[in-house]
Amino acid sequence: MTGIAYVRGDATTPAGKGVRIIAHVCNDLGGWGKGFVLALSRRWPEPEAAYRRWHRERAGNDFGLGAVQFVQVGPYLWVANMVGQRGTRTGSKGVPVRYEAIDAALARVAGKAAELGASVHMPRIGCGLAGGKWSRVEPLIAARLLARGIPVTVYDHGD
Repeated sequence: MTGIAYVRGDATTPAGKGVRIIAHVCNDLGGWGKGFVLALSRRWPEPEAAYRRWHRERAGNDFGLGAVQFVQVGPYLWVANMVGQRGTRTGSKGVPVRYEAIDAALARVAGKAAELGASVHMPRIGCGLAGGKWSRVEPLIAARLLARGIPVTVYDHGD
């Protein structure tokens, strides 16, 4: 089993050939406006519009922690909106990140990646505004994606 490829760069411009999925974490409140989502929205309007519609119509769909919405933004490029954080602020219940939701979402991403023959690209999901620890997220990626032979690249923003 190969490991995660770590590169400096922008996860909205995933390297490599073939089908690629950009995976990132969203909150369960329908809020889109801080962190990595801003970079996504600068490049494509569809992921934000789809996420907001998904949240607005949540009474009739699967929106919630652990759910994933796949939005195609190019012939070989998809964005995976993964609901992996409860709310947006650190408070009495701790940080917003929910590891079990990220784990469930990554399992769905793995299924889609296998179906499409895709590689998966992401920032350090759940570790920015969501307040998570990479030491908890990385093993989930290994178990859900790497164990199935799905190539994963993690982008650290180069300044």
